[in-house]
Amino acid sequence: MALIVHKYGGTSMGSTERIRLVAKRVAKWARAGHQMVVVPSAMSGETNRLLGLAKELAPAKPGDAYQRELDMLASTGEQVSVALLAIALQGEGMESVSYAGWQVPILTNSAHTKARIESIDDQKVRVDLAAGKVVIVTGFQGVDEAGNITTLGRGGSDTSAVAVAAAMKASECLIYTDVDGIYTTDPRVVPEARRLQTVGFEEMLEMASMGSKVLQIRSVEFAGKYKVPLRVLSSFTPWDIDIEIEAKSGTLITFEEDENMEQAIVSGIAFNRDEAKVSVLGVPDTPGIAYQILGAVADANIEVDVIIQNVSKDGKTDFSFTVHRNDYARTVDLLKEKVLPGLGATEITGDAKICKVSIVGIGMRSHVGVASKMFRCLSEEGINIQMISTSEIKTSVVIDEKYMELAVRALHKAFELDQPAA
Repeated sequence: MALIVHKYGGTSMGSTERIRLVAKRVAKWARAGHQMVVVPSAMSGETNRLLGLAKELAPAKPGDAYQRELDMLASTGEQVSVALLAIALQGEGMESVSYAGWQVPILTNSAHTKARIESIDDQKVRVDLAAGKVVIVTGFQGVDEAGNITTLGRGGSDTSAVAVAAAMKASECLIYTDVDGIYTTDPRVVPEARRLQTVGFEEMLEMASMGSKVLQIRSVEFAGKYKVPLRVLSSFTPWDIDIEIEAKSGTLITFEEDENMEQAIVSGIAFNRDEAKVSVLGVPDTPGIAYQILGAVADANIEVDVIIQNVSKDGKTDFSFTVHRNDYARTVDLLKEKVLPGLGATEITGDAKICKVSIVGIGMRSHVGVASKMFRCLSEEGINIQMISTSEIKTSVVIDEKYMELAVRALHKAFELDQPAA
């Protein structure tokens, strides 16, 4: 008897009819002899609705003083989902029980709205599974040592599901979503995009970090750290599809490179339009300057992505980096108030209308000229590159947001990702 974790996204839980279909699918797996733990997201649009209510009451961008209450508010969406799914399963004649994150408990740190999971006590869940029940646990949330409800950030239900699977040493974690797997890029931008049968863990980690929205990056990190077998598949296939077929559908995230992977120089194109660039101009080119700038940003729990420091001229240099667009205004204000006065820089500028486009592939390790091919392709399309970041299996560029779709389509064609895999 295998222990299986299912995770269902907001679209899959978007109505009572869809919840009923999820219940039928889960019951099918349970009747096949599997122990089932289910981690659902809030119903589609519910988290945005709840946070919208908060914005009506506090129109100004909420500061740290509001973060605890935002977690209290946002966490209710998943609590609705788990209760409704438990009711639907009981309607299918299947014993089930639902838990909020604090009831398990899923222990996190105290970074409200961006908490990180520290441990999971699975004793209560195992007792229920041994009694033949389906256990449904809220995604996206946990509790800190002080008993405060915390949330993991948008997309955090993926992380919850993989963390639960890791803690319980599940045989598999199946991520059910509104797409049927991982594609070479977003099919809404490039209709010729292909679904990948398998994708390497490192590739998936890079694609998630570079903007692929199918999986949250922390869920991929968890899967890699604890070697959780992970599969992305569609919840919109018929619920009564044969389990053997269903278990092999979608895209499998693998942890071992094989000969086929080596053939794909570039496996996918990721992009992220939620980026903003911040530049600190005329910075004294002395040791410790990068820490002075980025240390203050990190202390404010703001994540930094691409970083560039220009060549020194007359003892001065320019320092640029990117942050999430939602953190842009806060980052600029922070630098002006706490960093600029003691830094000796001339000014702080920014651009919230940029995007990041990345090519990702394990094959890039053993092939030369991949980055230059990317740059040539963008040049031929008249697209200017503002920043560049690389790793062994990834090259990313920051460009003007208005050129994003053109860049993705051109790169997808240039690297022949529309062609069937060899």
